[in-house]
Amino acid sequence: MLLSPAGVDALRTALTRTGFTSNGIAERLGAQATAAVARNDYRAALRATEDGDPLGTLIRLFICDQIEPEAAVAAALAPLSVREALAGGLVERYGEGLRAGIDLEPYGDDWWVLADVSASARPGRPLQAEHVLGVGGATQTLIGATMRRPVGTALDLGTGSGVQALHLATHAAAVTATDLSERALRFAATTAALNGQDWELLRGDLVAPVAGRRFDLVVSNPPFVVGPGTTTHVYRDSGRVGDAIGAELAAAAPGLLSEGGTMQYLANWVHVAGEEWDERVAGWFAGTGLDAWVIQREVADPMAYVDLWLTDVGETADPQRMAAWLDWFDAHKVEGIGFGIVSLRRSGHADPVVRVEDLRQRVQPPLGDQIAAWFDRQDFLRVRDTDTLLAERYRAAEGLQLRQEATMGDEGWGVDRQVLAMPHGLRWTEEIDPLVLALVGGADGRLPLRDQLALLAAAHDVEPDEMAEAAGPIVAHLVERGFIEPVTA
Repeated sequence: MLLSPAGVDALRTALTRTGFTSNGIAERLGAQATAAVARNDYRAALRATEDGDPLGTLIRLFICDQIEPEAAVAAALAPLSVREALAGGLVERYGEGLRAGIDLEPYGDDWWVLADVSASARPGRPLQAEHVLGVGGATQTLIGATMRRPVGTALDLGTGSGVQALHLATHAAAVTATDLSERALRFAATTAALNGQDWELLRGDLVAPVAGRRFDLVVSNPPFVVGPGTTTHVYRDSGRVGDAIGAELAAAAPGLLSEGGTMQYLANWVHVAGEEWDERVAGWFAGTGLDAWVIQREVADPMAYVDLWLTDVGETADPQRMAAWLDWFDAHKVEGIGFGIVSLRRSGHADPVVRVEDLRQRVQPPLGDQIAAWFDRQDFLRVRDTDTLLAERYRAAEGLQLRQEATMGDEGWGVDRQVLAMPHGLRWTEEIDPLVLALVGGADGRLPLRDQLALLAAAHDVEPDEMAEAAGPIVAHLVERGFIEPVTA
């Protein structure tokens, strides 16, 4: 750990005593100043903490990145001594006072996360090779996407500062966390101890430390950045060429998951000229026997991608590094880089379901609940052939909307396009024809779908069996998307 066990206890006492929590800071600063801090505007917060009381000192030190007098810091951190805080890197001497040596972030209602100070907080000082990330955008994406159902065992691959493990411990009986970086594991151990949690921490590359073991839930925010395989920062660079780490995790998943277990990880993948990106990514799961749902949330062009990641580590002044990275993309015909979430499940079925698709729209949070519901719908569909699927009763999803586009003609409005829209959940939209509209419109939960189709067949002068055969795949798609739901009682 960064501090001794007694030092961790002393730090927790200090943070609790002063009220240095998310709620305590919000109460002290007020809504306007708290919102400004979230935008990195510290003016109001600094004005509100000028009196130098312990909470104000900690806010100025760890939130506003100010240099504070040693006596004030000592009073704020007591009973943790300044000497141990300096030895553990919690603070560092700078000028005539002390400033934050690491990022101590109040998180959630009553948690704290310890990580390295970001490049943006220390302009002109590039990040060290074993930089340990705190709560960033990718971290929050995985937190929101993780399915939060109770499990026995959970694994966090590449834990970093331990943020994912903190969340796993709320619904897993036992948590294991790994990282290649010994330094990251010290941060994670301190985060765990500071928050009163107990994790198994193992050092090694990806799945190597847990070879031969199985878990009910595996999550990973790996070093997924795509490039020529150069490693300069362990949180970002895996040492694998291109997007191979995403495929490597997919290949490892069958050996990691217990029966019914799930694995969710963030990944980047390349869009190569002349290739379908979704078919390429779907190839990662061939032969795994796992259900897979891959959703692409963003796509960046190579120039923006390289600029983002060089800026992230403070390397923007290195034109040769940028040129080499871009040259690699050009040589491999990379037109774009996708970012998204991979969700895998060991269902035990011989016919795994694999879906790879865009999901750019804003979804109803938390995304993890939507992913869990998607897998539930796969379970419903998998055990039903067309006959049993049509024997069920269905109702349209609550709040389902119909949007129409029409053109005024000589005989009035002519409908050009009809779109079903989900106002909640995954917020899918789907263009439909009049027959599907009639099917969905009649889904009120009273009649088995086969009877409903018989009425439609009679209205359109079609044989009922032909109508049923054509409707099978359409119904399955509507159920998978959540536009219609089976009536269970």
